[in-house]
Amino acid sequence: MTLTPEQASEIDAARNATHSTLRPTVPALEEYLFKAVPVLDHGFVRVVDYMGDDSAVVQAARVSYGRGTRKALEDEGLIRYLMRHYHSTPFEMCEIKFHVKLPIFVARQWIRHRTANVNEYSARYSIMDKDFYLPTPEQLALQSTDNRQGRGEVLDAATAERVLGLLRQDADQTYEHYEEMLGEDIGLARELARMNLTLNTYTQWYWKTDLHNLFHFLRLRADAHAQYEIRVYAEAMLEMAAAWVPLSYKAFCDYRLGAVTFSAKMMESLQRILAGETVEQAGSGLSKREWTEFMTAIGR
Repeated sequence: MTLTPEQASEIDAARNATHSTLRPTVPALEEYLFKAVPVLDHGFVRVVDYMGDDSAVVQAARVSYGRGTRKALEDEGLIRYLMRHYHSTPFEMCEIKFHVKLPIFVARQWIRHRTANVNEYSARYSIMDKDFYLPTPEQLALQSTDNRQGRGEVLDAATAERVLGLLRQDADQTYEHYEEMLGEDIGLARELARMNLTLNTYTQWYWKTDLHNLFHFLRLRADAHAQYEIRVYAEAMLEMAAAWVPLSYKAFCDYRLGAVTFSAKMMESLQRILAGETVEQAGSGLSKREWTEFMTAIGR
């Protein structure tokens, strides 16, 4: 992980400052405030600010005033009911803001989640840092033969070293050309010089979202099928969510992250199987891929 001296100084100053507040706070998440959690080789995630907690979800659902008017078990039961029945609005009452440093190609995946407020580091106004993502050898793999957007067999050591050499060489060369174009001899506009940088160059942004949409992001990006380079960010954010809203997080894990959804035809096939029938893919009305997913879900 790489922090600029200015960022490190800013974080230290923020952590050493204390503020009196009447609003609810979460001690476990307070420990994460202004703490940069390392991700990949130069990236990080840190919580900048947040609003609300589990009680805010409950209050929104009941439209009530005050805290602690119900037992904790009742609050947990209500939160689980809301999650189970897809009542999303109460979860939207909580918000959190992250500062993230990530490779540009990961950012382009991430930005597809159009449910957040985003402010990215501007290469039109500032010069990009010379930080590039280089995978570890075990993350370098062939194209999967059965998944058009996934990885297959890991490269052998010699081939992996060759690929890393190409990535490092290209990143170094394009950054040198970037600096040359920005230099006094040419003085090219920053907004033009940036076009030559590789997609493994690190960028940064502030990303603010509500709890409902954070859970939606984490459900997709913390999944085992998500690309490794974005999944590790999601995994770091899962820990922060667990510290922030433990009751909501537990319900999320039970009903979203660790759950599966069956189509009507899948439910019909499951009921027939439970009734003792022998059900084959050809007579199920499911496609081959759906059938495979169904069999995997029920452990067959």
